[in-house]
Amino acid sequence: MLVAAALFMELLDGTILVTAAPRIAADFGVQSADVNVVMTAYLIAVACSIPLGGWLASRLGARVVFCTSVAVFTVASLLCALSGDLLSLTLARVLQGLAGGMMVPVGRLVVLRNTDKAGLVRAIAVLTWPSLLAPVIAPVIGGFLTTLAGWQSIFFVNLPIGVALLVAALLVVRDVNAPPARRLDLPGLALCTLTVLVLLVALELAHSGDPVLPVLLVVVGLALGAASVAWLLRRPNPLLDLRIFRVPTFRVTNSGGFVFRLVISAVPFVLPLLFQDGFGWSPIEAGVAVTALFLGNVTVKPITTPLMRRFGFRAVLIGAVSGSILALALFGLLGPALPVPLIWALAYASGAARSIGFSAYNSIQFADVHAEDLTNANTLSATLSELSAALGIAIAATSLRFLAGPGEAAGNPLLAYHGTFLALAVLLVMSLVSAVRLPADAGDHVSRAPRPVSRSGS
Repeated sequence: MLVAAALFMELLDGTILVTAAPRIAADFGVQSADVNVVMTAYLIAVACSIPLGGWLASRLGARVVFCTSVAVFTVASLLCALSGDLLSLTLARVLQGLAGGMMVPVGRLVVLRNTDKAGLVRAIAVLTWPSLLAPVIAPVIGGFLTTLAGWQSIFFVNLPIGVALLVAALLVVRDVNAPPARRLDLPGLALCTLTVLVLLVALELAHSGDPVLPVLLVVVGLALGAASVAWLLRRPNPLLDLRIFRVPTFRVTNSGGFVFRLVISAVPFVLPLLFQDGFGWSPIEAGVAVTALFLGNVTVKPITTPLMRRFGFRAVLIGAVSGSILALALFGLLGPALPVPLIWALAYASGAARSIGFSAYNSIQFADVHAEDLTNANTLSATLSELSAALGIAIAATSLRFLAGPGEAAGNPLLAYHGTFLALAVLLVMSLVSAVRLPADAGDHVSRAPRPVSRSGS
C-alpha cells in the first residue's frame, strides 16, 4: 500500500501535467510541443537514477533511500510550482525525477523479494491497482486547476500527499535483507547517460531545418550506445546487467515491450494537445476526454489476470497490441465534428487495450528470472520502462513539430496530429511481431491456474 501510494504521487505528477502543457507554453512563450522537454527531462532523470537507487539501497538501506526520496520529491514539487521559465521548470523536474527514480523501484524491490513465483501475478496486480487511480483523476484535476488557479497549482497537489507519505514511511518502512553493496559502475552510468542525452538532443534539433547537426548527434549517440553495451557486457558487476536478456521471456518482453511502452506513453501527451490546440477545447474538456482513456485502464484491470490465466500471455499480448494499433489508427481520423461520446468511447477502448498490454508485459518479464537475478532484472526493467516513456514523448513532440512546419499542415494543425498518431500505429507493429514470435506456452507456469490434483493422486 505504501509503495502504491508513492507510485500514485509520482503518476499523479506526471499525468496531471499533460492538460496544462498549452497554458505553460503560453506563459513561457513557446510552442505546446516544446513543453515535452519538461516531461522528457523528468523521465530521463528517473531512468538515470534507478540504478543508483538499487546501489544506495544496498549500501544505506531501503528505509533511508525511500524516505529521503519522498522528501526530495516533495520539495522539488514546490520548486516546480515556483518556476518562472521553461528552464527553471525543467531543472526542478530533473530533481523531481532523480528522487522519483529511487522512490518507487526501491519499494517494488521489497515487494519482489517477499513474493514467490506462484503469487507474482497477483502481487503485481495488487501493487498496480491503486496507482491506476492517479491517471484517472489527474487529467480532470489538472484541467480544473489550470483553468481556475493557473498551471502552478497542479504541483501544489503533491505537497500534502508527500508530507503524509513521508510520515507513514518513517513509521512503516523497514530495511530488507539485501546483498552487500557492490562498487558503483561510474563509467557505465556516464556512458548510458550520455547516450540517452545525445540522442534526445538530436530529436529536439531534428526540426531545426539544418540536418547536419542532428545526424551527427545520432551517429555519436549510436557510437556511445555501442560503447555502453560493450562496457556493460565486460564488467563483472555492471550498472545494468544486460546478461539478463539471455532469459527468452525477459528479452522478448523488454524489446517488443519497450516499443509498446514507448508508443503508448506518447498517447496521453498527444491527445490533450490535439483536443486543445486542434479542437479548441478548454483544459477541463480535454482533461475529461483523457480521463476516459485512464478509466479504460482501471475498469478492465479486474479481468486482466483471468485473461492471462485463460488464454496465456502470447494470445493476450497479441490482442492488446492489435487493439492499440487499431485505436491509434482511429485517433488519426479524429475531428472536432465527431460526437464527443464517440471520442470518449475510443479513448476508453484505447485505455483498456493499454492496461491489458501493460499488465501482461509486467507479469511475464520476471516469470523465468531466477531469484538471485531479480535485483538486476528489476533495475534493468525499470530503467528501460522510463527510457521508453521519455523517448515516446520526445518522438511524438518531434513528429508534431516536423509535421506542423511550412506547408499544408501549417494552416491545418489537425494534419500534424493525425500524422503523428498514424506514425505511432506503424511503429507499434514492431511490438505485434515480437508478441507473435513468443512461444505459445510462454510464462504458463505463472499465468495458468494450477490444476487440482485428483484424489487418486494421478
